[in-house]
Amino acid sequence: MGSATRTTDHDTIRTWAETRGGRPARVRSEEPGGILRIDFGKPEERLEEIGWDEFFEIFDRNGLTFLYQEETEDGETSRFNKFVHGDG
Repeated sequence: MGSATRTTDHDTIRTWAETRGGRPARVRSEEPGGILRIDFGKPEERLEEIGWDEFFEIFDRNGLTFLYQEETEDGETSRFNKFVHGDG
């Protein structure tokens, strides 16, 4: 895997996702908030699309950091991303 970068910057996260065709989503749950995901392509049944405002509200409330990769080791555009707590 190529190197990964961490950020909490909303504009960076949104630009990274939208450049790759990603949409803000969360895992369906009866609980408020939820587990965040970036959904690519055809929406998964277990995910529900949400707006960026709600996405970042949950992101900030849970103290998350976005871990992402720009390119794979072979120079291809990467979709690797993960949400981690704080600097974790």
